[in-house]
Amino acid sequence: MTAGLLAGAVGTVCLDAVHYLKYRRSGGTDSPLAWEFASVDSWEKAPDPGQVAKRVIEGFTQRRLPDSSAWLTSTVTHWAYGSMVGAAYGIVAGSLPRTSPVSGVLLGATVFAGDYITLPIAGLYQPIWRYDTKVLAWDLGAHVAYGTGTAITFWLLTRLGTGCWTQSSLRMRPSGSCR
Repeated sequence: MTAGLLAGAVGTVCLDAVHYLKYRRSGGTDSPLAWEFASVDSWEKAPDPGQVAKRVIEGFTQRRLPDSSAWLTSTVTHWAYGSMVGAAYGIVAGSLPRTSPVSGVLLGATVFAGDYITLPIAGLYQPIWRYDTKVLAWDLGAHVAYGTGTAITFWLLTRLGTGCWTQSSLRMRPSGSCR
């Protein structure tokens, strides 16, 4: 599960790299860190992960969250969601007889589809058919990058953790224990 959490965090970096590339291609000039951790002044400007967390927290506590908590809530939720999906992936992939980095494409597509099913129900997205193909392609690409980054990282971490790599050459050892 720890390998999955870490892999999910790496996958989140991959997803954000695609979104950052889109931002730069549209004329954005902030550095990657300034863009990633840009301030969020109010809930109206908060990204979708923050909006979901706001609804859950306010529903549970029956108290309104102040605008000053929008940035922290959004940032923590974004990274926690990516890491938790990675942990779930790690549980599933770790229970299989063989893991493959290629499974990350399916993971990314699944997360993408899940977003476009649940977020319209929550009123945060429009139904998928209302989006431009180019927007969907970028978003799918970002989610496939997430899934692939998560799967490759998990695959590498499980190989390193089971001794499937030699320290001197970083080549696979011919061992039956390496799946």
